[in-house]
Amino acid sequence: MRKLSRVLAGMLGVLTLTAGAATKQPIPAPTHDVALATTHGRQTAVFAGGCFWGTQAVFQRLKGVLHTTAGYSGGTKETANYGQVVTETTDHAESVEVVYDPARITYGTLLRIFFSVAHDPTQLNRQDNDIGYSYRSAIFYANEEQRKLAADYIAQLDAAHVFHGKIVTKLSPLQAFYPGEDYHQDYALKNPGNPYIQVCDLPKIAALKKQFPDLFVEYNGHYQQ
Repeated sequence: MRKLSRVLAGMLGVLTLTAGAATKQPIPAPTHDVALATTHGRQTAVFAGGCFWGTQAVFQRLKGVLHTTAGYSGGTKETANYGQVVTETTDHAESVEVVYDPARITYGTLLRIFFSVAHDPTQLNRQDNDIGYSYRSAIFYANEEQRKLAADYIAQLDAAHVFHGKIVTKLSPLQAFYPGEDYHQDYALKNPGNPYIQVCDLPKIAALKKQFPDLFVEYNGHYQQ
């Protein structure tokens, strides 16, 4: 698998990067956000931040998240499978669909997690040793409110020079989300000994727990309701 070969080839460099990320302080919360809903419900957000294994592992450990699915966005149904996406010819991004309760967590908070511990939003069409358009940083917004909140937050973070470079996250309308293969779901949970997971994804989970302890919940395959 391409992920494993790349991480083994550059393990020392990735270890340095992830170790640095795990010690960062929380980035500022969005200046503009929606209020928590007064009634419980279900809303959906779709994020792409490199390998979907790690992105899913982060979001499924947030209070208020009801379900996550690793999959593909940005391309067509006919080519929404791992064998074709890895060829970097399908326009898909490895993405995660996040279903959440807006009475327990806001879209702005999801954005804050996405831009801080889930990935590095300044890397163009890559995340460390994972290189290609399918690893791009992207937000697939479901409506105008999501688009505006994401655009405002990017402008806020760039203006404050929170990161070492300019945010390159692409905002795209959500046309469709295609669930990934079964073996990709909960991959980090089911394969904690995988070198890729140990080097790239476990530090993200540790950073989430350290930086956002009030939002963190343990995940064992079942979501906290």
